[in-house]
Amino acid sequence: MNILIVEDEALLALELESELEAAGHTVVGQAMSSMQAKALADSEPMDFAFVDIQLLDGPSGIEVGYHLREKGVPYVFVTGNLKRIPPDFAGALGAIEKPYTMNGLENALAFIERFVGGERRDSVPPSLVLAPWLEATL
Repeated sequence: MNILIVEDEALLALELESELEAAGHTVVGQAMSSMQAKALADSEPMDFAFVDIQLLDGPSGIEVGYHLREKGVPYVFVTGNLKRIPPDFAGALGAIEKPYTMNGLENALAFIERFVGGERRDSVPPSLVLAPWLEATL
């Protein structure tokens, strides 16, 4: 999959990029602000995105999420505060809570990859909190 990383903490973004590439995915870009993320979403073809809520320009990851939803790009939030996610999850498939383990991330990524690929009968790993709208469909 071609994946966008929206994360303002450089070390976390690099760690996530390394993990994604080791799993055979391509990172199409990294964004640290909502403006960068939207520009990349508008210019780069992508299959999926990981989006932090708190970015350099404030809690603007939700806004990025709505933009991705409008473009038809599935994504999950990666955040240290799940309570900041709106009830509709801004269209996200779910969330991965920070701090996450590499094993938890790998399990969530495997589920996401299968889900984006069309598989709908898979158990959700504990490291991934599904959006209520999605949970109701599984």
